Amino acid sequence: MALDPGLLEILACPDDKGPLRYFAEENILYNPRQGITYPIKDGIPVLLTSESTLIDEDERKRLDELAGQETGSQDSEN
Repeated sequence: MALDPGLLEILACPDDKGPLRYFAEENILYNPRQGITYPIKDGIPVLLTSESTLIDEDERKRLDELAGQETGSQDSEN
């Protein structure tokens, strides 16, 4: 289940108030500035710092690459 695009536009990290990246296939929201993810459970983003996961450097690189691929495909569509 994908999150509503309107909802994604207004979601922000509860810690630094910055934007989050959405990875539908993995059911997570990602804060690349802090290297943390937030789960999406039953289609509902769980934006609690106590529920966030600090990811390691390898996972951070993987998500950053995925985010770059998504941005590149969106740029070519416009």
